[in-house]
Amino acid sequence: MTDERQHVVRVAGARRAQLTPMPGTTPVPDRRADEPPNAPSSESGPNDDRMLREVPPHY
Repeated sequence: MTDERQHVVRVAGARRAQLTPMPGTTPVPDRRADEPPNAPSSESGPNDDRMLREVPPHY
């Protein structure tokens, strides 16, 4: 029987503990290489220009 569970690791000076990675996984998130994480979509609607120009009254 192999021990393939994650283990809790205490980090000195940190408020939260960390988990060890699972075997066979990578710590890097899976993202598309050609698209930044917060890229706007290429689809635009009829009110997009107006929404970007207007500022809510509480700002």
